[in-house]
Amino acid sequence: LQMLERQVVGGEQAENKDLQEKHKRRKKYADERRMQLVSALQQSNEDSSEWVLLNVYDSIQEEVRAKSKLLEKMQKKLRAAETEIKDLQSEFELEKVDYLGTIRRLERDLLLFQQLLDRVQPLIRRDCNYSNLEKIKCESVWDEENGCWKIPEPVIQKTRLP
Repeated sequence: LQMLERQVVGGEQAENKDLQEKHKRRKKYADERRMQLVSALQQSNEDSSEWVLLNVYDSIQEEVRAKSKLLEKMQKKLRAAETEIKDLQSEFELEKVDYLGTIRRLERDLLLFQQLLDRVQPLIRRDCNYSNLEKIKCESVWDEENGCWKIPEPVIQKTRLP
């Protein structure tokens, strides 16, 4: 009965010492490899998702715990990224509102100066070069160094009759 039991439990080659030795070597190699993987993963960055994918677990509960921890860490990172995005969007919105306000103010100032020029132009003497504003605009040059316009000096041209 014991002989039959050994044959059934171990198969046909239950008595084969070479096969048993081969099984022991494979099991030992698998255990060593498992320990190497576990130590390498513990040394590496535990936040990476590869840690969960490459880890060898002893039980389903251990795997669930490890994946739950990784999920919580990723959710924290996601929440942090979402709040950063919201902060950047609100900052961008404030800058946008500020720029639009600046543009509106500059447009009002431009309109004021244009209206002032329209009112003052008829009062300028005809023999002055400033009586023709279009000509003055054409002769004006933007100075990059100083950041201002170089406008021609006002000149009064007197015509004398012979």
